[in-house]
Amino acid sequence: MSLQETLSIQVKQAVQSTFSISIDTVEFQATRKEFAGDITVVIFPMLRFIKGNPVQIGNDIGNYLVDNVDEVKAFNVVKGFLNIEIEDSYYIHFFNEINTNNQFGFVNPTTNEKAIMVEYSSPNTNKPLHLGHVRNNLLGYSVAEILKASGKKVYKTQIINDRGIHICKSMLAWKRFGNSETPESTGLKGDKLVGNYYVKFDQEYKKEIQLLISNGKTEDEAKKQAPILLEAQNMLLKWEAGDEETVALWKKMNQWVYDGFDITYKNLGVDFDALYYESNTYLLGKEFVAEGLKSGVFVKEEDGSVWCDLTEDGLDKKIVQRADGTAVYMTQDIGTAIQRIKDFPDVGGMVYTVGNEQDYHFKVLFLILKKLGFDWAKNLYHLSYGMVDLPSGKMKSREGTVVDADDLIDEMASTAGEISEELGKLDGYSEDEKQELYKTIGLGALKYFILKVDPKKRILFDPKESIDFQGNTGPFIQYTYARIQSIIRKADFDYSKTLTDITLNEKEKELLKQLQLFPEVIQNAAEMHSPALIANYTYDLVKEFNSFYQNVSILGADDLNDKIFRVQLSKKVALTIKNAFKLLGINVPERM
Repeated sequence: MSLQETLSIQVKQAVQSTFSISIDTVEFQATRKEFAGDITVVIFPMLRFIKGNPVQIGNDIGNYLVDNVDEVKAFNVVKGFLNIEIEDSYYIHFFNEINTNNQFGFVNPTTNEKAIMVEYSSPNTNKPLHLGHVRNNLLGYSVAEILKASGKKVYKTQIINDRGIHICKSMLAWKRFGNSETPESTGLKGDKLVGNYYVKFDQEYKKEIQLLISNGKTEDEAKKQAPILLEAQNMLLKWEAGDEETVALWKKMNQWVYDGFDITYKNLGVDFDALYYESNTYLLGKEFVAEGLKSGVFVKEEDGSVWCDLTEDGLDKKIVQRADGTAVYMTQDIGTAIQRIKDFPDVGGMVYTVGNEQDYHFKVLFLILKKLGFDWAKNLYHLSYGMVDLPSGKMKSREGTVVDADDLIDEMASTAGEISEELGKLDGYSEDEKQELYKTIGLGALKYFILKVDPKKRILFDPKESIDFQGNTGPFIQYTYARIQSIIRKADFDYSKTLTDITLNEKEKELLKQLQLFPEVIQNAAEMHSPALIANYTYDLVKEFNSFYQNVSILGADDLNDKIFRVQLSKKVALTIKNAFKLLGINVPERM
């Protein structure tokens, strides 16, 4: 039981004993730095039930706690705030309980609880992954890891958008202009090669539009009648009809892209438990249109199209099947969600990591699935996130102005190298060790910069700003971890014994209080689907450690027991940093 839970019970008993009144909740807050105390009870909410002076009420409760609760050492009351001082023995006992637990804060999954499926990435196979995909992948992966740490069983998945007109555009451009080149013949990653042809298609398409306009067509007519677009549309029809040559080309070019994606995912440090492909799922859901019609969830219009009327729910009417009988994206998403539950019967909820431009789509999807009677639909969550902007402006895939994920990863490592060399901290490192360290720092900077921000907020990403060894950055936290490892390496004495009778320095106590928060932060981050809570907790822990480091002698302490405890405490802080960063997909270097 946490300190807050223990005190909550005791404060309620104090109120009952002293005032013969029952209260349901007790409000706590951190004690302000200028007052003595470790935790504060806010008296003001009690005035609805207890008549009297808040200072006197605080004193009466404080006296009861000192007399009846072993953990309470002393108290003071400032206006309506009861500041409680906790015995050192409580914190030492807490530390000894967690000291040898390498998974402190993590909860093992229970066998009877339903699993959660987290979907992220979900790229198109006509271009490489870009900066927008990076935020998506980092968020989805981190939320999956946080949910796992909170005690949930998790499956990580993606749906690869491997069919449609955009895929045919790349295929057609390669067929026309590619001269049979391959990733092997060009030395390019397959996703980059295919992406180049997507850009090439757009360039040729624009040329044809201008030619048609110069021959008297309106811009709208020219866009619809450009021969290269008509040919791409015809290629899609051939693919849907199973034309052998078209399908063979589609398989070949998609495989190039899959191979390229795999390299990027590995470099980014993300993975998946199951893959879904739109080419296999785009016909799913149609059977549920028929069921929805029978149950009255859907309505067929005179032209034969099928709709779901959500106006009574504050939304609009949504088409689920066109008049010609073909499915729309909504139908496909309905079918894919249902298929996932069939494939993984232990799944009881899903998290969709998709940009905020799709907020409305997911409101509709979740509501339709509920109306179709699926109990698990109440456990669907849209992990909506804002765009990532760069100082140079917006990105456009068709024009080839996106920030390529691979290039970004390389640039981050390169920038980390430049800054590290300037700081001159790498004496004694081999060239290979330096390159590995630059990659760890660069990726850590990138991931932390993106994940420390609330997912819903838009981000302006500046690579240089993210690689700073001061402030709320990944490298600053990594450097603190490495500093602690240096302290541990220099500890030339046995620091393994368990201590029970020491007096805590105020800085030690503040650090222990920060460590105590870790399990609660994991649970809150899981509930809110927010890696930002983990990131900013870690920064606060590091700030607290650095204050401790600057004000308290660790290896130079006069008393051996103080030295032992401070090394143990430092080591526990380092492990907590490492475990917290693992939830963000960030590695920590042993030396910097």
